Parts: sequence; C-alpha cells; structure tokens
Amino acid sequence: MSSVMTNMHPVLRRCWHPIARSTEVTQQPLRSVLMGVAYVLWRGSDGVLVAFEDRCPHRRAPLSLGTCDGGQLQCAYHGWTFDQTGQCVTIPALGLDAALPPKAHLTSPHRVAESHGMVFIAPEEPLTTLPSVEEAGDASFMLGDLPVLRVRGCAALYADNFLDMAHFPFVHRGTFGAHEAAEVPRYDVVREGFSTRVTFEHEFANREDPGVEQGIRPLIQRRRLTYRWDAPFHLALRIDFLDAGGTNTIGFYLCPEDAETVRIYSSLYRDDLDGDELRMKEAVDFEIAVIEEDLRVQTAYERLEIPLDITTELHTRADRTTLEFRRVLMDLVKAAG
Repeated sequence: MSSVMTNMHPVLRRCWHPIARSTEVTQQPLRSVLMGVAYVLWRGSDGVLVAFEDRCPHRRAPLSLGTCDGGQLQCAYHGWTFDQTGQCVTIPALGLDAALPPKAHLTSPHRVAESHGMVFIAPEEPLTTLPSVEEAGDASFMLGDLPVLRVRGCAALYADNFLDMAHFPFVHRGTFGAHEAAEVPRYDVVREGFSTRVTFEHEFANREDPGVEQGIRPLIQRRRLTYRWDAPFHLALRIDFLDAGGTNTIGFYLCPEDAETVRIYSSLYRDDLDGDELRMKEAVDFEIAVIEEDLRVQTAYERLEIPLDITTELHTRADRTTLEFRRVLMDLVKAAG
C-alpha cells in the first residue's frame, strides 16, 4: 500500500463514496466517475436505483449514451439491452429467439445505496459504514444544495482543509474570518471506528444575523462547532448559534473522480430561516464564497497527496483534528491488509 493518500489509493475502493445526488438519477442513464471508473446509474420502472460500470461488454461503448425503457437500458451502439440486474436480454443482430452469450452481463460495484439525498457506491466490500446526516431527517430543517463543483485537487486535502480550524482568520478574511481569534481553543477528539467527532465553542463575527443590523445583538457572538467525519471523505459541521439561536449544518461530501479531479457535493441544513427561500439562497451564496476562498489554496497544491506517516509533517496541538484524520486513513490502510 502507498505511504501517501491520493485520489487513487487502492484502499479507497473499500469505502463508501458519494457519486451523485439522488435527484440527478432518473429513469434515463446518468454517467458518473469515481476513481477513474465510469458508472452508469438509472432507476428502474419501480424506482429502484441501479448502477453498473459504464461500458457495454460487447464493444465497450459507454452505456450512458443509451436510453431506458421500462427499466431496461439499451446500448446506443448496437442496441444490446440489459435489465435491472445487468443481464443482457436482447441482441437485435441475432434475432428474437437467439441464445445469448453467457458473459453478456454488466459489471456492478460491490454495493450501491442512498442516504440523505445522496447516492453512494462502494466499489469493493466496504470497511466503512454508509454515512448519514441526522439533520436531513428532521422536518424542522430547510435544505439548500450548493452547485456541484468539479475542481483540481486531492479529496484527502479538501477533507483536511474542512477539518482544519487554524486557517479561518487567514483564508476566510472576506467571509467569516475577519474577526476570528487566531488561537485555536483546546478541544477533544472522540473516535469510534473510522468516524470521529469534535466539539468546541468560540467567538465569531455573525454577519448573517439580522439582529446585528437591528442593534439587538453584537456582531461578535458565540457558537458551538461540532465536526463529524466518516472516513474517507464524508464530513459535516454543525454550527449552533448560542446567541442568535438556531442551527446551520454544512454537509461536505467529496468524490475522488480521478488522479487530479475531485467533485464537491455540499448541502446546508438550516432550522433558523423560517422557511424563507431568499434567506436560504443567501446562505448558499455565502457558503459558495467560503468554498471559493478555500479553492484558492487547495487548487494550488503541486503534490496532490497527504503523507500517511505522521512524522513527515509538523503538527501542533491546534492540529488534533487533522492529525487524527491522518491516523484514521492509516488505520484504514492497515485494515485493508
């Protein structure tokens, strides 16, 4: 196994990865790429989600170019048709009653599943558990999906950045970081298997709070941050506004598309917007601006990797989350054996 974590590290094949939003997958084929492998996804006539590698066993044409009818997918090249199990049921060139080749079936990932509005694939038997976001099942929370971003970078580095607290006052000066204290408070990291949780409180500039403009509350307020991370690259940050009230949870789901490309899926769950779609749009726009600040740094990395040997980099007490991130990745590699 490699001593660095890259988008193509073999151990990632034994993990769950977000590959599409549930709303993107319809009864017509959708192409999506994970770790250099293209998959075709569609829903059968019963709404059941199916996924296979995006190549016909005949001449390896992309099946995502085809069409679906009655839950069956027809290849656009020679018309071979496959049912929801991936078995070929028709080869037009052979006629209606011809015997079909036994190997005329599609290649499937080990598992495909849906959770909190996302489609996940595990290429091989997963060592990790299927992620979830508890706020997604709470009717008191509004949902705001950010546009899917396809960017240069390393999924591990993007996850590392999401968990990093020391960069706020420097990278995010234009959004929320201008009044952030540079010192990171002490905190504990709680780990269970390949999942971790971190909670701490600090002061920040709450520019979203209407009460600031109204003079009801000061700009500098307190909030509680709870980071939740499921290996390898599924993250959520719950922000409880202790002065203004309400909760904002940021879901951050990373798909390593190929050696140099990552797809970022991000969603907001808010219970403090009173159903106001305009305020949700403003919240989504604000989060896009935050991510764009991070992209300025993350897309500039020359080496798209994270060392798994923790002695390779320098660490301080402010880096406990990102240090534990590296340890979990290393434990994943060991578990894969």
